[in-house]
Amino acid sequence: MPLDKKGYTLIELMVVIVLLGLIFTIATPKIRDALFRDELKGATRQMVGLITRLRNEAIREHKDYMLHFDLESNRFWFDSPTMTEEERARIAADASPLMGQVDIMDVWISGEGKIMLGEVRIRINKKGYIQQSIIHLGMEDNREFTLLLSPFLRRVEVYDEYIEFEDI
Repeated sequence: MPLDKKGYTLIELMVVIVLLGLIFTIATPKIRDALFRDELKGATRQMVGLITRLRNEAIREHKDYMLHFDLESNRFWFDSPTMTEEERARIAADASPLMGQVDIMDVWISGEGKIMLGEVRIRINKKGYIQQSIIHLGMEDNREFTLLLSPFLRRVEVYDEYIEFEDI
């Protein structure tokens, strides 16, 4: 091969392409998780799924449920008046935390007003009707979501900002 010709061989090009492919294969899932994983949206989906499931179960089982929120510890659970005190205490002790750094900021319940401390209970009756309520979720980066629970709507309305009941 003459010495005055400069360039890359086919083997060198193939090695570079294989190395780039390996780097992209390893890095893509981490980049995707970093860019598209949003704890606030995940917690919102978690809460909407739980409320929908409880409504459906209340209708199917024909019994009332109570959805509980402990605003200090950011934990939630549900129980039924048909459970024994021991069962309710065990369920409350095993309450689920919200995912990540998401906080339950406050809960507004029709007839009770805005509750910012302590334990909050939202009742779902055996026909699937839920107390008119608003749940505010937020993160330290000042992003907030509002979940509107309406007695007659079968779905939870979600807003990507903090909305007071009077503004809806």
